[in-house]
This record gives sequence, C-alpha cells and structure tokens, in this order.
Amino acid sequence: MSSPSAAAVRADRFGRRGPAAPRRGGERLLASAVLAALLAALLPVARVVESGAWLVGALILSVLVLVAGYNARRFRLPAVAVTLIEAAIWVVFMTVVFLRDTALLWIIPSLDTFRTVPLLVEGAMQEITLGAAPLEPSTSLAFVVVGAMGLLTIVIDHVVVTARMPLLASVGIVAVSLIPAIAVPSEVDLMGFVFLAITILFLIRAETRSREKPIEQEAERSAGVPATALGIAAIAIVVAVVATPLLPQPVARAGSGVGPGPGIDATLQLGDDLRRPQEVEVLRLRTDSPTVPYLRATTLSRFDGGTWEPDGGQTVALDSDRALGDVAADPDIRIAEYTTSVDVVNLESPWAPVPFPAVTISGLDGAWSAVPYNRTVVARASSTQGQSYDVVSTLPRPTLEQIRSRSAGGGDQVRDETTELPPDTPPIIAELAAQVTAGATNDYDRLTALQRWFRGSDFAYSLEAPVEDGFDGSGAEAVARFLEQREGYCVHFASAFALMARTLNMPSRIVVGYLPGEPTTDAVDSQPVYSVGSSQLHAWPEVHFNGIGWVAFEPTSGLGVPTSFSPAASVPGQADNPGATSPQSTPTPSTPAGLEEESPEAQRGGTASGQNGSPADALPLAGVALLVLLVLSLPLLFRELRRRQLDTAARRGDAAAAWQSVQDAAIDVGIPVPSSESPRAFAQRLITEHGVPASDMNVVLIAIERVSYSRAGTRSYWIGDTAAEAAASVRVALLASVPPARRVLALLAPRSLVIRPGSVYAGNAPVKAQ
Repeated sequence: MSSPSAAAVRADRFGRRGPAAPRRGGERLLASAVLAALLAALLPVARVVESGAWLVGALILSVLVLVAGYNARRFRLPAVAVTLIEAAIWVVFMTVVFLRDTALLWIIPSLDTFRTVPLLVEGAMQEITLGAAPLEPSTSLAFVVVGAMGLLTIVIDHVVVTARMPLLASVGIVAVSLIPAIAVPSEVDLMGFVFLAITILFLIRAETRSREKPIEQEAERSAGVPATALGIAAIAIVVAVVATPLLPQPVARAGSGVGPGPGIDATLQLGDDLRRPQEVEVLRLRTDSPTVPYLRATTLSRFDGGTWEPDGGQTVALDSDRALGDVAADPDIRIAEYTTSVDVVNLESPWAPVPFPAVTISGLDGAWSAVPYNRTVVARASSTQGQSYDVVSTLPRPTLEQIRSRSAGGGDQVRDETTELPPDTPPIIAELAAQVTAGATNDYDRLTALQRWFRGSDFAYSLEAPVEDGFDGSGAEAVARFLEQREGYCVHFASAFALMARTLNMPSRIVVGYLPGEPTTDAVDSQPVYSVGSSQLHAWPEVHFNGIGWVAFEPTSGLGVPTSFSPAASVPGQADNPGATSPQSTPTPSTPAGLEEESPEAQRGGTASGQNGSPADALPLAGVALLVLLVLSLPLLFRELRRRQLDTAARRGDAAAAWQSVQDAAIDVGIPVPSSESPRAFAQRLITEHGVPASDMNVVLIAIERVSYSRAGTRSYWIGDTAAEAAASVRVALLASVPPARRVLALLAPRSLVIRPGSVYAGNAPVKAQ
C-alpha cells in the first residue's frame, strides 16, 4: 500500500481528526480498476492482431505487475522501489515467455538475450508496416504487444496510485485505445466505447474512494457521484455515436497494413483502401515511352483456393550483374527500350514500383535487391519513402500476327504454381471461361474475348456491392459470387480472369501495383509528369506467352485501356500495354475508349470539373473548426463544473469543499500546495505572498480547522454560505494576483484537473512558522 504520509495529511485538511490509516480495501479496488481500464484499452488491438495467446499473456503480465505493486506498497516501500519491483517482474516474464532459449536458467537475461530483442522488435515493425489487418500473431508481434502492455501497466500504476493523477492516466488509456481505430478505420464500436467509458469512470471513482473518509461520514457528499458519472457517460456516448459520423474522416493510408504511412498491400485486401474517400498522392513519374506504363510492386502466383500468395524467390543485390538482365524473347519479336523516372512523394513500402520489364535501375538509396523471376525490386534495409530513381525497361512489342501464332504456355522461367487450380474450384469459373471463348481459335483471341466480356455492359465496377453481397475477397468462392453478381472492383476482375485463364490451360498470375496516374501541368525535359494517387492502387492479371514472355491484360470494367496489338501492316511499334494510351487515342489512362461517362477512378479522385468551391466543401472545415473549439473548451467546462459542485457542497456546510476550492485555485495559478504544509501555514502564505484578503482567507481556514478537530461526522452548518462566499473571494484574488497571460492559462488549461493538492506534482514550498 502507499505511504500514509501524503494521503493522511491531505485528509486532515478535509476534515479528519488525526492521521488517517490507508484503506487496504480501497487500494485493492483501485488496482482492479486499473486492470479493467487496461483491458478496455487492449481489446481494440484484437481488430489489428488476431486474438491468440498474446492476449492472455498481456493480461497475465498486467495482473502480475499490479499484484507486485500492491504488495510492495503494503510494506510502505518508496515509490521508486515499487516501480523497480514492477520492472523486474516485467523483465522476468518477458524473458521466460519469449527469450528463455537465450537466458541463463531461463530467467536471467544474457548478452544473447539483449541482442535478440532488437531483432524481434524489427520483425514486428516490418509486419506492422507491410501486413494487412488483422495480422497473424507471430512471436515478434506478440513480444511487442505483450511487452508494451506490461510497460503501460507500470506507467499507469505509477500515475494513478503513486502520483494520484487518474485523469492523466485516463488520457493515456484513451490514447492507446484509439491507435487501432486510427490504423484500421472502421465503424464505431459502441460496446467497446461504452466499456472503455465505464472503466475510466470506475478508475476515477476508485482512486477517490481509496483516499476518502469512511463511508458513513461521506454518504451525503457522495450521493450525487453515481448520477454525475452516469450523466457524463450518457453525454459521451451520444457525442461518439451521433456527432462522430458527421465529422470528416481522417486521411487514409494507401495500403491496408497498420504501419505509420502509405504502403502497398500485397494480400489483395484492397477493398478497404479503395473505399476510403481521401486521396493521397503517393508518387510522380515521367517517361519517354509513347504510352504511360503501369508500375508493379510484386506478383502473386500461388492460389490455395482462399488467398493469393505473393511470389517468393531468390533475391540478388540490385547492383549485381545477375539482378535483372536482358529480356528473353524470340529473335523476330521487336524490343523497345524506354526510361521512366519515378519520384516517391508519400509511400512507405519495401517494394519499389517499377515498369515491366525492368532491366536496370539507378538512383535508389539504401540496400535493395531484385527478384529476377518477376523483375520486382525489394528493399533489404530501406524503404521507398523520399526515393527518386530511373528505370530502364525493354518491352517486347509483337505484332498481332506474332502473338496470335504463339500459344500461352510455360517454359523454363514459368513455375508450375502459375497453372495450378484448387480441386474444389467452383465449376462456374471453368464453364463461363469455355462459354465466353468458344468462338476463338488461338490463345490470344481467347484472352481478348475474356477481356471484352469483363469490360462489357454485363459487368459494373463497384466498391460497395462486394461488401453488401458478402464476397469482398479474392478466394474461389468470392470469384464465383462475383461472376454471378457481376459487380466488383479490380481484385475480383483480376482474380476471375487469372483463374479462368488457368481453366484454359494458360499460366497466369496477378500483379499488384499502381495505375499510370493522371497528367499534371508540370513537365521535365519536355516529358509530362503524371501524378499517381492512393486510390490508384490496382491489381491486374498477366498471362505467359511462349517466345514473348508475360503479357498483361486489363479486364477491370471502367479502368485503364484494354490490351491490344497492332497488325504488321499498320505503323510498327504501337502495341498497347494495360492502362496505356496510344498516340492516336484521346482517352486518359483511367478512361477507356468508348466510355463517355466518368470512370469510378475519376469519381473517387474527386477531380471532376465544377466540384471546386461548392458550399458543401466548407462543411468539413466547419466541422473541424467546431471540433477544435470544443476540445479546447473542455478543460474550462470541466473546471467550471467542478467549481460549481464544490460551491454547492460548501453552501450546504461542507468546509472541506470550500478549502478544496481554494487549493484548486492556487494550483491553477501555479502556487505550490505541498502535503507537508498545515492549513494555517498555507493560508498565511496566500495572505502575505499573494495578497488574498485576510478576512476571507481566515473564514475558510477557521471552517476547515473546526471540522478537522470536531467530533467525527460533524459539519459546519453554523457557518452557512459564509465559507462558500469567502472561498469565491479568495479565488478571485488569486486570479488577480498573477499576470494576464497566466490568468488566461489558468482559465483555459486549469492544472487542478490533473494535479491533486498535496501530490508530488503539486510542488513544494518553504514551511513558515505559524
């Protein structure tokens, strides 16, 4: 239990006779309240990390820390000793659970143990940055979450029990609980919010009860506390449920991971990213190619029926001669070489977006590797943020006759997994593939028939229909539902196209990357600059042709330009890749030929003419301004509510409330209120050093002294409203005694909301002779 000195002396000034014994039951209740609040803050993490043993481990560690702190205080150990004991419990628990293989006797950390910790933290940070929520609870991730929960428990226990600052601890707990909501935006979790609000109120009340007078002496004074708490909780719930949806949503990341900035999600969980309304510019590019290329991040070939897995493979240092190399194509296939410059604006990813097929890359800072199999570039000890680099790509450009004469098949560079189909693949996929391609005589015509079918009037691009109809994914069952509903976004189109190609015995894979972007008014070396936004995160399929290589297709309805090749009789070199615009065509990369309506991509970007400057645009700004004003005014409102409660209690004869009002006013203007100073010495210091009226100060002093030394339970009803009026006069005098800037700060940011009189944060002052 905590030392009785501060609590007992402070209690004397509130009307207790003699030194007050610490309340062991109150301390147990307080420890339980702390644990409940920590649990409420921990539960939202389950939205980001799949529930598992880490949740149980975090709770066990919190319980062990709180029990250790409680027992240490029973022996009246100093606060520093209590914290050190709790830290030792944390170290032993983390060592036994996560690091016992490197520890001495499974408990004592060794040098290898300390070397392992940074590796675990680094692994967890990489998973958080690159992964998609909910993350799988790996050892590294569990180590970070459980360890952070234990450290948070130590901090909250010190702030609440030692420093007696429950409001400050509540702010920290609420902040921790908001992190998952910020990382993975979702609907308001009403039950979670109510539970958090209840635990916070329980924590504040438990801290008050742990240092209160006996219950029989405080029955009247405490009668309104439950009603007040319920009122505050009701108001908070109404504000959260009703007002929050009306406020503008936060700027979203360009990846469904939970890292600190925009990223690329390689798990095909792109629906949440594309549904977020705010646009973030992720990169800019310019090229000497006649068509603006797509930028690939990685490829996905292995399909187990539920998910597409990103391709692995041997990586080679980017500066090695074996990194990328020349493109393998038949000698009669024309090869065109282009250079593309990429400037990353806001993208935190281990994959550097590059056009396909890249042969050389220059300008990347840090340690980077290439994956020769799919010609992607991945970081070994760096990221794309702030990078500027040039990519040279050599693109095979067959004629229409050449690609029709080649079959879509494998070769030495094609893995078996690009043709594998799960045994339980829904039959509708193969049936529709055969039906749509029935009239084609070669593989290329079959694929273009599929492409035309997906981009035709039978299908519609939609971000909402998959969610409403329950097939928001890329698994075989989701693809089957998509083929029935015929509404979806790029993941559905790409997955369906790739699987249908495999049913036709063609090797296929999916690429994750970015659309070519939108042209800007800028130009460098006579090359127009294109801006790529977060909503242009995209997925598209590729099929391998013998003697040509991987050829990309664009089946997504309403996005890009469909893949096509020119006949030999026409101007050579006009082969179009997905999303490209030929010199003869006028549509932009996100507006296919023949579609006059604005594409969903342009609608999401909000770039349509006539949208700027509308009155509706001012509503989010007004909402933000009102929210800021509301937040800034909350301390003033809470302080005024507390002052009114104290005045009401004082007018009913509660001298302790009048004395508390004076102490709070002193703390607000920066006057120390130490626990070692008697009421009479404190009153004399306010009179002599701060100029408060002696008559009014003495009225409040006499009232508190009469109650302190009267028979237990006696209240100063004889004084009526005099003590309350005198306390109000002292408060006014204290505010007048400080400079205007300090006075404004005392009103707008009152320190008494988080600092208790007599606590270690209330300051020290020299004790004068009475």
